[in-house]
Amino acid sequence: MEIFYSDQVNEGFLRLPAEETAHCMRVLRHRPGDEIDVIDGRGTLYHCVLQEEAPAGGTQKRGKGEEQTALARIVSSEASWGSHPYRLTLAVCPTKNPDRYEWMAEKVTEVGVDTLAPVIGERSERRVLKTDRLHRILLSATKQSLKGAIPELLEPQTVMDFIAGMGEAREAAAGELRLIAYCSDEVKPRAFIMDLLREVAETPVSALTGIPHVTVLIGPEGDFSPAEVQAAMAAGFVPVSLGSSRLRTETAAITAAEAVYLSIYE
Repeated sequence: MEIFYSDQVNEGFLRLPAEETAHCMRVLRHRPGDEIDVIDGRGTLYHCVLQEEAPAGGTQKRGKGEEQTALARIVSSEASWGSHPYRLTLAVCPTKNPDRYEWMAEKVTEVGVDTLAPVIGERSERRVLKTDRLHRILLSATKQSLKGAIPELLEPQTVMDFIAGMGEAREAAAGELRLIAYCSDEVKPRAFIMDLLREVAETPVSALTGIPHVTVLIGPEGDFSPAEVQAAMAAGFVPVSLGSSRLRTETAAITAAEAVYLSIYE
């Protein structure tokens, strides 16, 4: 199934951006009259019929070297296409090798994540993260894994700022689970992540204020500092173990995403 993307949807038509148009009409050789499927990145899939190409400005006259965009007529749509019955936020510290972080972003999108928050820990070796390329990776992974919503990518912030933005523990709603994957028992004995996730999965829908919302904090190679863990616990985060193996940051993030996915769907 070929999936394209457009954020330009209006009154029964949508317009593919130049890059999507090039892939659709010059790489895949689609022509006006062909049926295509397009996501808007917010959860809706549109079944469309291609119309004509036009310059990015929207007029039909083409200029030399001008980027072309394609117009498509919307035939029908499917809301919440490829969605999952939970909301997952992964707050993950950058890895020393940025390629590993990009690989992680791709894989957690395939599994199912709603928000990816790059966070800078006190022990982080990499403290700068460029998000432009990450946006493109998230879009590509969304289309590849047949989802209608592109994960939200937050701007990098410190672990402490992210925790402060979550509010205090008493503000957590029913069905919301805040977890911090921590490698040491020096702050508090840790629960196994699957045990806590199963409790949420087994909570009657009537007791929830919406679909389950899980937030998982994943630290850098040097782990979280005790001060960060204490701050997280004050905000309602529960220290958890992902198993007996010592995992790299990117592996821990993927393991957490898979744990949420499997606990909800099992």
